[in-house]
Amino acid sequence: MARPSPLCLLPAALCAGMALGQEGPQVVPGDGQKVDVPSGQDVRLQDVIWNVPGPEGMTTRFRFVAPGIAGAVDFDTAEGDMAALCRDYALPRIGDFGPAPEQVVISLSDRAVAFGESAPDVVQFFESYRIENGDCVWELF
Repeated sequence: MARPSPLCLLPAALCAGMALGQEGPQVVPGDGQKVDVPSGQDVRLQDVIWNVPGPEGMTTRFRFVAPGIAGAVDFDTAEGDMAALCRDYALPRIGDFGPAPEQVVISLSDRAVAFGESAPDVVQFFESYRIENGDCVWELF
């Protein structure tokens, strides 16, 4: 039987149901709170998907909703926000999900989309990072 993580740094809503030792993909829902980014755009955590293999090994995905990317926020601005989300939001929380992943993926969507679901009318940006020397290093996705 899995036990709750004792090192949870995420808000309580994110920690609900999170347990170490679970097999297969684990989805932890976001709490709906605004996350600060350099551009000041409205960004909220949709969910974190962890314990999933990716192209470079174990991958943890932090998925955010950012309505502004559908018009007011261009990709260059969003790219800076995604780097900050990796460095300032994901990195401090990565240990809450078990062993450090090989890759962190940060995604922004103009509205919530179920993971793996096709949504051609939704604007989505993705960036991938490897963790190196305590920092997020951008990788070609």
